[in-house]
Amino acid sequence: MNAPESPVVSESGVLIVGGGLVGASLAIALDAAGIAATLVETAAPRADAQPSYDERNLALARATVNGLEAIGVWRHAAARATPIKHIHVSRAGEFGSARIDADRQGVDALGWTLPARELGAALLRRLDECTRLTRLAPATLSALQPLVGGWRAQVASADGARSIDTPLLVGADGTHSFVRAQLGIDAERHDYRQTLFVCTVTPERDHANRAYERFADDGPVALLPLAERRCGLVLTVPADEADAVAALDDAGFIELAQRRFGWRLGRLSRPGKRHPYAIHRVAAAQLTAPRAVLVGNAAQTVHPIGAQGFNLGLRDALTLAELVAAAPDPGAAGLLERYAARRALDREGTMTMSHGLVRLACLPQPLLAPLRSLALLACDRLPLLQRALARRGMGFRGEPPLAVLERLP
Repeated sequence: MNAPESPVVSESGVLIVGGGLVGASLAIALDAAGIAATLVETAAPRADAQPSYDERNLALARATVNGLEAIGVWRHAAARATPIKHIHVSRAGEFGSARIDADRQGVDALGWTLPARELGAALLRRLDECTRLTRLAPATLSALQPLVGGWRAQVASADGARSIDTPLLVGADGTHSFVRAQLGIDAERHDYRQTLFVCTVTPERDHANRAYERFADDGPVALLPLAERRCGLVLTVPADEADAVAALDDAGFIELAQRRFGWRLGRLSRPGKRHPYAIHRVAAAQLTAPRAVLVGNAAQTVHPIGAQGFNLGLRDALTLAELVAAAPDPGAAGLLERYAARRALDREGTMTMSHGLVRLACLPQPLLAPLRSLALLACDRLPLLQRALARRGMGFRGEPPLAVLERLP
């Protein structure tokens, strides 16, 4: 039997490429566990410079907030978060709906809504508290070279080029991951031919901490509760209509949103600045390579239906941090195998659910209507089914990282 390969000796520790929401969370979790790491990010270390700290409104699952609390981020974000106490799911033009209430599940909130820029600002404040982390920003990874026991990365920054050796390379650099490409990992891609518009609106009626998800032939639309009686609007339109929707004035856009969402909260008004996002599904063929691993959108980018993207990515980060903290060699083959095994069920289940919901709930097929309606009624009326749905929505599934241990009664 061959002796296990020794890791490269490096003061830089684990090398994380990508300082967005997931990459920053991983860096913080490793620092909290006493693990040295280097974080390379192309954007300047400011909330207004990081592309992922944008105007989206994130629906954070309860397990996600548990994890953010465990790594010391939530205390910087809690004041700006809005609890989700109720969830209402329906399908335009069909009977039946599913309702989930925090009280019935024995919790104070099912999750929280938080603008991505506010979470980004909280992450930056927590990064400033890290003592074992080296941050290079703005900086760009230009090349990778495999070594015995690790990787050598060439990084360019305003201070000049530098070479960094690491026993574990982490690609947290998003959907169009440079690390994934350099590792030679293929990715399955699916274009939903949809564009997402996000903005804030003010409803005539109080949202009462209720989040709405409404499906339709043209795609899903959601309203998320925010502070000051505002709501975060998530409106999906066919990609070939995106330019026309972007060109609408505020009155025309509100008319479209009202028609798509309905009148459950009365008249919508005062739309904020709109931001469009093309929607794609990207799934890496594998999560690991020798002494390298992918997390977050670099590993899987899912449809925003059900708001699972960051929630899934944070579970990636916390699971990896937990395994690395308990091992003498952060890039050992056995550790990476355990990581991939730990993430498989959650990853595949979330991607399948997200893709399936889009295909099933938004298909314009009349024969599906009664089946969809009966399914919603079953979720609303059957306690065991509703409990399972609620637990999944709160982010509790599979084998959780220790930082996200379930806190349900």
